[in-house]
Amino acid sequence: MNKNDLIASVADSSGLTKADAGRAVDAVFAGIEGALKGGDEVRIVGFGTFSVAHRAATTGRNPRTGETIQIAASKQPKFKAGAPLKGAVNS
Repeated sequence: MNKNDLIASVADSSGLTKADAGRAVDAVFAGIEGALKGGDEVRIVGFGTFSVAHRAATTGRNPRTGETIQIAASKQPKFKAGAPLKGAVNS
């Protein structure tokens, strides 16, 4: 399922037009993105938790040349599925 499929599904199940459903989906994504940028986590009960993981700087190796390189520290978005979502997928 891609974003357009998700918008169509939201429109069908909610009775919204595709344009309104698209704005709603975009608003949800923007809200999650804004919270993660601000350092917060987003918990959706029954679905899961979006959070930010901090990766420390590390030393890596260029596979082509064998040269040692520095990999900068970064922040990575994470998602942990909730128990009801896991149960729905596994049933």
